[in-house]
Parts: sequence; C-alpha cells; structure tokens
Amino acid sequence: MGLHTLEEWKAKAASLTYRNQAFINGQFVDAISGNTFDNINPATGETITKVAECDAADIDIAVKAARASFKSGVWSKKAPMERKDVLLKLADLIRDNLEELALLESLDMGKKVEDAAAVDIPGSAMFWQWYAESIDKIYDEVAPTAAGDLAIVKREALGVIGAVTPWNFPLDMATWKCAPALAMGNSVVLKPAEQSPLSALFLAELAQEAGVPDGVLNVVPGFGPTAGQALGLHDDVDCLTFTGSTAIGKLFQQYAGQSNMKQVWLETGGKSPNLVFADCKDLDAAADMAAFGIFFNQGEVCSANSRLLVERSIKDEFVAKLKERAATMQPGNPLDPDAGMGAIVDAKQASNVQRYIQIGKETATLVCGGDAPTIDGKGSFISPTIFDDVTHDHQIAKEEIFGPVLCVIPFDTEEEAVTMANDTEYGLAASVWTNDLSRAHRVADALFAGTVSVNTVDALSPMTPFGGMKQSGFGRDLSLHALDKFTALKTTWIKY
Repeated sequence: MGLHTLEEWKAKAASLTYRNQAFINGQFVDAISGNTFDNINPATGETITKVAECDAADIDIAVKAARASFKSGVWSKKAPMERKDVLLKLADLIRDNLEELALLESLDMGKKVEDAAAVDIPGSAMFWQWYAESIDKIYDEVAPTAAGDLAIVKREALGVIGAVTPWNFPLDMATWKCAPALAMGNSVVLKPAEQSPLSALFLAELAQEAGVPDGVLNVVPGFGPTAGQALGLHDDVDCLTFTGSTAIGKLFQQYAGQSNMKQVWLETGGKSPNLVFADCKDLDAAADMAAFGIFFNQGEVCSANSRLLVERSIKDEFVAKLKERAATMQPGNPLDPDAGMGAIVDAKQASNVQRYIQIGKETATLVCGGDAPTIDGKGSFISPTIFDDVTHDHQIAKEEIFGPVLCVIPFDTEEEAVTMANDTEYGLAASVWTNDLSRAHRVADALFAGTVSVNTVDALSPMTPFGGMKQSGFGRDLSLHALDKFTALKTTWIKY
C-alpha cells in the first residue's frame, strides 16, 4: 500500500513551489549573468522551472563566502555538541518535509516517488543524524613519547570543501558529502547535477532553518564545464569531493594539479558483478535481489549489479526467474505507486542506453525488454532489459550503461567466475550467492571491489565505508572513515 494514490501525488506535485536560485551566503540569489536553464521532468518532457545557471563568477562568490564563514569560526570553532544539535535538527526537518523532498527527487530525475519516500529521504535524514551523533565522539590522540615530551595528534577541519554530486540520488549524494564535511567544521560549496538541483536547494533552506550559519553551506547550480570546472580549479578550495563518471573524475584530478593541489576524493563508475553459484540454496531470493540490483532506480546506480555471472548448470532456470521478475517491473508514471520503474533521467541518457541495447541485440540473445515505451505518449522510459549469452569481453559487459540493462554470463568453475568478475577497469562493488561458507570467504577475498555483498546485493550502511578500487575511484563515503577526507592531522609536540 503506497503513501498516496497517483491522483493524490499529482495534486501534491501541482501545489509545490520551487527554489530555483543559487543559495550563497544565506540568501537565494540569481546567477550574476542572469542566465537560467530549463529544469525538465523526464517523465513528461515538460519544464518544471527555470534554474539559475551559475558559472565561475558565482562559484568565486560562493567560495569567498565559505572561506569567510570558516575563518570567522562561526561554525568551525563552534563546540562539537552545538554543531551536533544543529545537524540533528536538520535531520528532523528532512523527516518533516519527507513528501515534498520525495516529490522533488521524482519530478527532477524520474525516480519512483514512493521509492524516494521510502528509501532516499529517510536515508538522508538517517545519515545526517548519524554524523551529527558522531561529532562529539571523535577523539584526538596522544602519541607514546619519552618522559618530558607530549605529542598531541589532532584532527582539524580543512576549510572550504567543494562537492560535485550526481543526478541519480540527488539528496542522498549531497548528504553523503555535506554531512561529514559539516560535522567536522568545514564550510561547503555544493554543485548539484544540472539535471536534479531542486532537492539540494531545498536542503540549503532547511539547513539554514536548522541553524547552519550563513556562508557555511552554499549551493550553486550550473553545468559541469562551467560551474563544476570552476570549483575544481579554484585556488581557495581545499578539497574537492565528487561522485560521477570516471571521465569527469579524471578531469578533477587534472584541475587539482593545475591549481592549488587540492585533495580530490573520487567515487566514479562501476560495472559490478553478481556471482551466483549452483550451491545457492535460495534461487528465488537470489533472483529477487539480482532484479533489484539492476532495475532499482532504473539501473541508474553506480554500483548496480549489471553483470550477472551464473554457474552454467543453473543458468537457464535462473534467467527464467529473472524474466518473471522483469515482467513485474515495467516502467510507469513515477508518481504512480503501481509503477515498476520510473523514467530515465533525461532524453540524452535514454538515447545512450538505447544505443547499448542495439549493440546487445546484434551480438547477444535478448531475453526481454529492449524497448522504449511512453506513458501517456510522453517521457524517457526504457523497459527492464536482459541479455543472455553475453561474452564477458563484449562491449555491453565491459562499459557502464547506467540503465536497466543486465548482461548474463555463464561460468563453469569458481576460478573462471572470479577471473571474469575481476576483468574490468572498475572495482566498486560485487555480490556473491553461495551456501558454502568457505567459498563465500574465498571468493570475497579474491574479488577486487570496495564492497562485496554475500547473499545480498549492494549492502551499505552509515557504519561501513562505500567506495571503490581501480577506476571506480578511491574516495570513501559513509562511516567514520569519511571524516578522514575532510580533516587534516596536526601534531603538536611539547617539551616540558
């Protein structure tokens, strides 16, 4: 049973007002240039609102505001428990505005509103709360020294953090970056994806209401080549944290080298394998989660389990189960509680996914899907798509598609499965299904990925770090380890 009917969600959507200006130094302001860009609903193709199109000039003002707030100590020198109280209030405000935030996520990038209301928005509130509660429990160190020496090792906030976030989980990704950065006393300039800026702008308003001082959290919408690049190149940004494509991550590394050698923390692409062994006792559970792992959020998930490696003896049975599940996950109006999936974020991304589907049709066996339906004659939708008989070195099995497209690859031995799973430029996540305890540990040890989920997919929590290896990047979001990205270690040595 959903929170509301389709008609009720439509009525709520029609009553929304949108924050469509930049939020800099505690105020909503137009871009210096006066330019705006259309914010499009991918389910209808209609313009939701026009958003301030910021560029280098606006980024510079936001960075100056962030630096001034940091130097003033209005947030950075605030007692840990006081910062904690503010961020706890922000978590509560997110919960209080759950339905509006869920609608903004859905209208902006096409995800099912009920998924946003059940997963994304409560998750954001939880992460804010978790980091708030960690603030006054992070202890500094006293190093072992000889008598007469005292060596104190302290964590200090870096200063100004630039955050560039993607469109697939707009509020959650903004939270993953901003919550630990603010918890440690930094000031932040956030550049949300141009496809989905609305929830980040509302977050800034809620943060101000919670008591985050002016200039401490700034949100500057705009395009990557202008606003994003300007943030990466800015000489007064101490750290840049990014989630997005591998290609853009590499650009941010270059920008750091061309400017002030700022720290850059990257979480980039993925082509995550899901290994299902014949000794898995519950193939229905494995099929449920395999379908979830590629079709949830329309497959627009960096850690999506897009490569399904199945032991040959159970492959046909398993693919049949997946086909049944795909039939129940057909796209519909994202505001409809009965929709199986939502819309692809925009027409450009939908076209790119269709290009990969066409490549797959030419060289593999299409089990289901592969078409692009419309809802009420509108929108960027793609049906859940499964390809069988895919070779592990095929283009659709190697390149990140970022859509609801699953590649099924058979294997005969554990060694072969591990070799194929690791034969990728990415290393973000992996899943293993087996009831053999030794195999679970052995295969998990052998897989080169930041997170290996055994008998589930894509496991994450505030308590565990999320990030990748190889060209999936090296940053870590979530857990106390994320705080390392936004602090520097300072040693103070005293002889007495």
